[in-house]
Amino acid sequence: MRYVVILAGGSGTRLWPLSRQGLPKQLLRLIGGRSLLRLAYDRALLLAPPERILICASASYTDIIKGQLPGLPAANLLGEPVGRDSLSAVAWSLALIADHDPAATVAVLSADHVITPAEALRDALEAAFQAAEADAQALVTLGVAPTKPHTGFGYLRRGDPVTAAERAFKVLEFAEKPTLGQAEVYLAAGDWWWNSGMFCWRAETWARQLAQLKPDTARTIAAIVAEPDRLGQLYPELERISLDYAIMEPVSRGATDAHVLAVPLTAEWGDVGGFPALAPYLDQVDGNAVLGRVVSLDSQDNLIVNSGSDGSLVAVVGLKDTVVVTSDNITLVCPLDRAEDIKRLVDRVKTQLGDDFA
Repeated sequence: MRYVVILAGGSGTRLWPLSRQGLPKQLLRLIGGRSLLRLAYDRALLLAPPERILICASASYTDIIKGQLPGLPAANLLGEPVGRDSLSAVAWSLALIADHDPAATVAVLSADHVITPAEALRDALEAAFQAAEADAQALVTLGVAPTKPHTGFGYLRRGDPVTAAERAFKVLEFAEKPTLGQAEVYLAAGDWWWNSGMFCWRAETWARQLAQLKPDTARTIAAIVAEPDRLGQLYPELERISLDYAIMEPVSRGATDAHVLAVPLTAEWGDVGGFPALAPYLDQVDGNAVLGRVVSLDSQDNLIVNSGSDGSLVAVVGLKDTVVVTSDNITLVCPLDRAEDIKRLVDRVKTQLGDDFA
């Protein structure tokens, strides 16, 4: 059977103060009144019924998620007692699926993405499922053809097609977020894709790679599945590492007998990691990206968000290329080209004022 796992962890500090400890970015109703998680769940429903969709998120957010996704079976919402990055979340989710369906094939998606049209993701994942089901040694990822030299995404370099239909390609190497100069080289080369962070593989194929490359994690996850009451004790012991570092990159370099394939995703795809990435999905008013009650004069190319619930107004004059965000008792003002520094700002806020404002 085919399953979908949605990873909904992370704190989203680059969207602070909208995204805070009590309500991370994937649960904010930012786009058309729906959260990023709700959008991801709706896309997953194009691939599998609710009983074959699992969501892995922080245990502290499970009540909010239940409210946003009333059709999800309660047993399919996995609450992590602590965050241990994507390897642990995927390993736990896959082990639970394999425990009752060893022949499962699983797609792993993220709750951070905006993808339009959703049907394009369905078609790409159909090809990915077929590639994984046809090849017991394949770990399949989705690649997106770059439209600009983006420095905020990881990249992968594709090789020759491995199927007659040319829907799956050998992945030759991965590259981390590049400098602008390197990103321009990738774009000009034509054989580099953005690494979407979405995957598909057989549960048994994944289990073999995990056992070979991260045996300690494999043993701890097996113990959690065998004794669920020990989750709170054992999960914090897991190594904090991403599945790209732990599995995908080593496999692409020949560390095991498996290999990595990539299927193209032909869609408008964005990873909403910060305010510049969020801007295109907000209402465009008078040359600004706007959410909430906002009035502007002689201002353009700004992102202005008023998330106050008290009927307040945000008004700006003569502003350009700036982020202005109000949220409860916090106001953020930041040049758009310094948006990556918001994470550092949050660290300073914690140091000076504690966690109340984080």
